[in-house]
Amino acid sequence: MANLDLEIGGRRFAVSCQPGEENHIKQLGRMIDTRVRDAGAVGQTEPRMLLFGALLLADEVHALREGDAAPAMDRDEDKAISRRIDSITARIENIVRHLEGSDHHS
Repeated sequence: MANLDLEIGGRRFAVSCQPGEENHIKQLGRMIDTRVRDAGAVGQTEPRMLLFGALLLADEVHALREGDAAPAMDRDEDKAISRRIDSITARIENIVRHLEGSDHHS
């Protein structure tokens, strides 16, 4: 396992990931940080801040699944995007498990 620190909403979180996934996990962390900052959730409690970020990302996933983001998509593209969203969702769930198991909070 590789270890890295993510900064989300001005707080540092120690997470573990598979070797070679560090850049991808850092990118996901930056996405969550952006949503947290855009929602004005910086300074909230840690769970509340992460909840805001997760809800905003879930809203984006929902829009993609409903086709709101790209109404002209054909079925094959829709299925491919759906598979990608499922993969990203699984990765986010993995990150949450690591965060919940982490004793390192700033």
